Amino acid sequence: MTPPPAALSRARTALIAAAVLAATATTALPAAAAPALPAAPAAATPAGATLPFTPLEAEAAALVGGASTVALTASPTTAYSSAAVEASGHAYVRLAATGQGVRWTNTTGAAVNAVNVRESIPDSATGTGTTATLNLYVDGVFRQALNLNSKQSWFYEGGDGHYNGSNQNPADGSPRDFFDESRAFVAGAPVAPGSTIELRKDAANSAAFYDIDVLDAENVAPPAAQPAGSLSISDCGAVASTTPTNGAAAPGAVDSTAAIQNCINQAQATNRTLWIPPGTFYLRGVAGLSAQNITIAGAGPWYSTVYRDVPLPNSTPLAAMFNLTSSRVQGFRVDSNALSREMPDGAGGAMDTTGANWVADGIWSQHVLSGYWASGSGGTVRNARVTAVWADGINVNNVSLGADHGNDLTVTNNFVRGTGDDALAINSVNYNTDSAGNRTYYTPMARITVTRNTAVAPWGGKGIGIYGGSGHLVENNLVADTARYIGLGAGRFGVNGSDLLGATVRGNTVIRSGGNGYSQGQPALHVGNGGDGQNVGIVDNVTVTGNTVISSLYDGVGFSASTNTLVQDNTVTAPGRNGFAIAPPFYPAATGSATLTGNTVTGLSAPGAAAFVNNSPAFTVTAANNSWNGGPTTPQGPYGGAPAQVPGTIQAENYDTGGPGAGYFVNTVNGTGNTYRADGVDLEATTDTGGGYNLGWTSNGQWQRYTVDVAAPGTYIATFRYAAPAATTGALHLSNAAGASLTGPVNLPATGGWQTWGEATAQLTLPAGRQTITLAQDAGGWNLNHLRLASSGTTTPSGDLAAARPATASSHYDVYSPANLTDADRNTYWESVGAFPQWIQTDLGTAQQVARIVLRLPTGWGTRTQTITLTGSTDGTTFTTLKAQAAYTFDPATDNTVTLTFPATTVRHLRVNISANTGWPAAQLSQLQAYNQ
Repeated sequence: MTPPPAALSRARTALIAAAVLAATATTALPAAAAPALPAAPAAATPAGATLPFTPLEAEAAALVGGASTVALTASPTTAYSSAAVEASGHAYVRLAATGQGVRWTNTTGAAVNAVNVRESIPDSATGTGTTATLNLYVDGVFRQALNLNSKQSWFYEGGDGHYNGSNQNPADGSPRDFFDESRAFVAGAPVAPGSTIELRKDAANSAAFYDIDVLDAENVAPPAAQPAGSLSISDCGAVASTTPTNGAAAPGAVDSTAAIQNCINQAQATNRTLWIPPGTFYLRGVAGLSAQNITIAGAGPWYSTVYRDVPLPNSTPLAAMFNLTSSRVQGFRVDSNALSREMPDGAGGAMDTTGANWVADGIWSQHVLSGYWASGSGGTVRNARVTAVWADGINVNNVSLGADHGNDLTVTNNFVRGTGDDALAINSVNYNTDSAGNRTYYTPMARITVTRNTAVAPWGGKGIGIYGGSGHLVENNLVADTARYIGLGAGRFGVNGSDLLGATVRGNTVIRSGGNGYSQGQPALHVGNGGDGQNVGIVDNVTVTGNTVISSLYDGVGFSASTNTLVQDNTVTAPGRNGFAIAPPFYPAATGSATLTGNTVTGLSAPGAAAFVNNSPAFTVTAANNSWNGGPTTPQGPYGGAPAQVPGTIQAENYDTGGPGAGYFVNTVNGTGNTYRADGVDLEATTDTGGGYNLGWTSNGQWQRYTVDVAAPGTYIATFRYAAPAATTGALHLSNAAGASLTGPVNLPATGGWQTWGEATAQLTLPAGRQTITLAQDAGGWNLNHLRLASSGTTTPSGDLAAARPATASSHYDVYSPANLTDADRNTYWESVGAFPQWIQTDLGTAQQVARIVLRLPTGWGTRTQTITLTGSTDGTTFTTLKAQAAYTFDPATDNTVTLTFPATTVRHLRVNISANTGWPAAQLSQLQAYNQ
């Protein structure tokens, strides 16, 4: 919840003058090596919601045609915004020229039939927005043009009094709210597992640039059927539009407001469920809908939509689209043409709710003032998707629709991204004052449960705000990438808010959060009464246990005036400033008390930073058993207790124990493999053969140490199993315990992607016995899965060079994709469309010698002869013939296998050209294996 301007008048005068500093530091970087939403460390219950879709971060994808990654590289030095600070993962990919693209492999394990893209295109010169298309490809084949717009994004803050406002004049500068979201079903067949999805800027795509943040890949179920005995709004005269919206209402859409309200009245009178069928139904005008003690159900949020089209500019105060008392709503989407959170721009909420035992289940809200503004008792918001809204995502309170209480409310398993205020809020109001100065008092909120939610990239407000009341539980939530403000805060809101007299905050994960709103350098997790410009009121008896704070932009955990706070068994990794801070800048703690025990801070890197600082002598701290005051520490040693054996394989993720400065050093924390080792090293799950984890987000100055036992002295060949979208010169070297280089600089040729694996070698000499080898990262842009050390006097025969390598083809039919060629399953196969000639090829990752390939069809298939030419290439562009055209028979008597041998040739790409098939009117192969002998 962003404080109102009046509430901040004392603080803002000095701060805004100082806020016009250097722009937020961003730079074009190689793509990061994994999705930008790290998993929580291992716990009894994982943090975050269980989602029906998989977010695929653009910075983790393969870049095409010179596309570039833009990432936040340092904590912001200005109070103003940037696209990088508002992006999930604090990074995005820019497509700025024809032919540039961003490509993901479908690793979701399911077919993908729908995508939702968080993206940004430029505003117009007048601030009214633009429209443009962006092309979507599947396995390199064009499928459709996505419709995008910038009508519902881009505000400007450079003029006086515009900070946190909704000014839409580009001439004022200092833009914010860069990203919007666009969704579409995938045209044609669903995207099979292993196939690729690409967004590409073609000549027909007219925007000057496309900033791609994340693509949500989803396998949407068919629409739900109308419940038996229900009343459809179509029966009352509501008319659906089939024309998609794109930042504004579809022209000529019919106003169904009166028809839907009439249907609600009938359903209430007859105790029937109200049904919203597939289609977009319009509320044109300023009226909302009201319902009591009713169930309203839709076919699903991808099918049933209620869209509010307000004539702009608007001069009428707007109620929410749905004003609900003791009702249940489920399975539809709400959207609107609102241009900001201001009344003239059509701002109105999606749902205002009160009463008893109400339920909101599976509702998707977009472009509305708030997703939910809910009070009453016993109500639940669950399985919601709230994206790109102007204010709070889900605000449970004690004032909605004239209520005076908010008790025993539950907010669970919701996904909220890109809100203009708090993503999730418990908002206990003590009193409100009317225009005549009369006060209305409310019952403080009690026993609110906020659990297993995911809150990502609010561009205004907190990830989760706990404002007053008592008995609350905020547990197992994931908060990531706040742009300006605290990630998770427990306190009180404003002079008229209720005191906070008890809350438990446990098991949450807060990543890359905090921010420089009002130039305050706000912490990622905060307890106290000064978090929103009002250093007043009581914050007492807050328990903060078992939380994980990773890569905070400033302090990891901050405390202002508060009493009896228990802070136990929390982990802060790689904070931008201090680990735990009493009275950090702009958060006074003139009085207070807290007990800190069993907390751990690792990865301090800022000059002068400390694991714990107390800037207020009047704030009493009782501290014991923390990492900075005698808590248990882990000495450096081999991971798992046993050193790696040489000759043998060293897994990159099994660096030594001992923490930063002993077992490893990293500059920043970005990785997702925290379930394996929750210590801040940048690990991620790998798709390489054998699975496990790989080291990622490499950069100059980082290092990992490995304790090994060398069987015999001598010269060894080090083989690095790595992935790199682009070639990196002097990427790394190995050194001994004295710091002397053992290998010299090691160059890593391009493999083509972050999970496209190849091998590079270097030579080193080792003495016998136990010793430490350091892997030094000298330049970034690569991932490492493992390191093999073999005696230089031995030769290890190569296995299948094509195993699990990426494959592409001239075409494929239905689900028979190129990825089936190099998987481990003999019975999955590639099949082209019904025409000849066709080709399929695989990328070995690096140029290497090949002397033999083996081609197979499924074992149970009948005999057929295919006419084949084999070609090879080192660059993927120029191919030479390795085996001239000939007819080859696949016979079940010989295992449906054909072997092609030829003089050993150095190639990276192998292409099988097929010009005829006697058994089927298309090209077919189930396996291609490649060998160097």
